[in-house]
Amino acid sequence: MNQRKPSYKKEQTDKIQKKQSDQEKTESMVNPYFTYKDRVFRMLFKDRNRLLELYNALNDTDYKSYEDLEVNILDNALYIKIRNDVSFVIDGDICLYEHQSTYCPNMPLRGLLYLSDLYRKILVNVDLSSSRRITIPTPHYVVLYNGKERKKEKFIQKLSDSYEGSMKGEDKDKGCMELIVQTLNINLGQNEDLLRKSPSLYGYSYFVAAVRRNMESMELLEATESAVKECIEKDILKDFFLEQRSEVVAMSIYEYNEEYIRRTLLEDGYADGRRKGLTEAVDVMMEKFHIGLREACESVGLSEKDYMDEKQNIPLEHIERL
Repeated sequence: MNQRKPSYKKEQTDKIQKKQSDQEKTESMVNPYFTYKDRVFRMLFKDRNRLLELYNALNDTDYKSYEDLEVNILDNALYIKIRNDVSFVIDGDICLYEHQSTYCPNMPLRGLLYLSDLYRKILVNVDLSSSRRITIPTPHYVVLYNGKERKKEKFIQKLSDSYEGSMKGEDKDKGCMELIVQTLNINLGQNEDLLRKSPSLYGYSYFVAAVRRNMESMELLEATESAVKECIEKDILKDFFLEQRSEVVAMSIYEYNEEYIRRTLLEDGYADGRRKGLTEAVDVMMEKFHIGLREACESVGLSEKDYMDEKQNIPLEHIERL
């Protein structure tokens, strides 16, 4: 197993994280809706011990302390439609891990924007005109995919595939830049060695599979609650599900409903559809867990004003099953 010391000083990391934290607080005061970020995958892996476990599983390393990680989360208004789930820097590498439940051919382009933003943060106040070579972390962009469209265990996507020349079948000019995204299928039965090495990733995959299985005979709310109960009884991410039970149910309902919205609405209507999905999640939390409007809205990142506007102006539909 590889064991190397991180190459970035803690004080530099603290400055970057403080600046990012201040920025997120400002954005939250301006519009809580645009800083919503706690999906189930991010809820799970914002825990640094689980994140370190995932890194070790993907890279065959054996780091013991999460202090080896320098975590950066890209999640703000600018990237509301193109944001990554988890990213961090460790030992000279900059790693972006994103979960996808639907195949997307634009992951390399998304990665280009993510990495540009991360490098901009890392190189703040660095003189790029310096006569000495400036070193940067080596980028690694991995997509953890559990959709139904692609069956392969592993496949790659390249930025050059999106170049206009490539789209026309022209090979004479691939341009001056390339970015490669590695996609790993994390559905149960795929990449079993990876899931074995990361119990947290296995637990997430098991939960998703349980929800899908339950939805063959149950409504979405019942299917999700039953999957959570099953995981707790089988000691699969038990502590996580006990602590985050209500949030997991609400976010799962929102995620499934959002996926339905993605498939049925045009891009220019997606923002309205997204707000509708959050509104339904708020309704479920208030009814099922007996909490007030303010607490429910805060849990999903929706402002009370947006909730009331949605309820008054757009009739709610029943949550669709995928």
